[in-house]
Amino acid sequence: MKEEHPVLDRLGAAIDRHCVGLSSDTAVPRLSVVAVVDPIEPVDLLYEPMICFVAGGRKRITAGELVQFAGPGEMMLTAIEVPVTVALEQVPYRSAVMRLDGNALTDLLVELDETGHTAPSATVGQISAPMPPELLDAVVRWVELLDAPEDIRPLAGRIEGEILYRLLRGSLGPVLRQWSVADSAATRVRAAARWIRARYTEPLSIDEIAEVAHMSAASLHRHFKAATGMSPLRYQKHLRLQEARRRLVADDATAAQIAQAVGYVSATQFNREYRTAYGLPPVQDGARLRARLTRTGPAPTGL
Repeated sequence: MKEEHPVLDRLGAAIDRHCVGLSSDTAVPRLSVVAVVDPIEPVDLLYEPMICFVAGGRKRITAGELVQFAGPGEMMLTAIEVPVTVALEQVPYRSAVMRLDGNALTDLLVELDETGHTAPSATVGQISAPMPPELLDAVVRWVELLDAPEDIRPLAGRIEGEILYRLLRGSLGPVLRQWSVADSAATRVRAAARWIRARYTEPLSIDEIAEVAHMSAASLHRHFKAATGMSPLRYQKHLRLQEARRRLVADDATAAQIAQAVGYVSATQFNREYRTAYGLPPVQDGARLRARLTRTGPAPTGL
């Protein structure tokens, strides 16, 4: 017998009322909603800093060697831009997603006089935890602003601030503080990740990336892998392969042309790494994805 969760059901119902397609942005700043009824294949996405509040269903997120799960009544914090594969293990799946506003978080820490708190030594990029009742209540009220558009402008920022406050007071607080403190290992890793993302088509060396992060190569490797589940150069490779896969579906170009466009010098190496990542050679996988797109429509852009 299904256990009843009235507040989660209320959140799920609000998401259903305002989700267009499988996922959509909303009129509330930094809020998007996701509603997936039928099973779908795993989706490759580039996660940006955000918190996902799950109302129903269950998802598995794989980033390199890191695997995280989030189910009903749980939340998942992603504190760094990272390429992931998202698999929905249980549907219907519904979630509300808050894109993190670093300025709002820093302003709140200043207001609380907590900018001097010691950050944990571990560099955490993704973490999941249960939603406390008071946090869940705030998230529900935030999403339900979509039912009263006239309330969005005066109340959305206030409720978002309440959500951030309750997050800081809960189990995710130490990680959020760490990622807000200037010149911490976490912010250096985040800067390195952004630098790689801006130059993912270029040949990069670990020494170059370490210099950008103001860390030794060994320290960068350790902290970067703890945050993303992969080394900096493997992170770059994942970005290349995700973009190549997107282009195979969207662009009228050959696999060799796409390989060159995303930074591969050797088409043979591209074919080998692509097949290792996705199970099929680029041309076959592109054809399969286009056929799926014709049958089922586009995959959700946010999960």
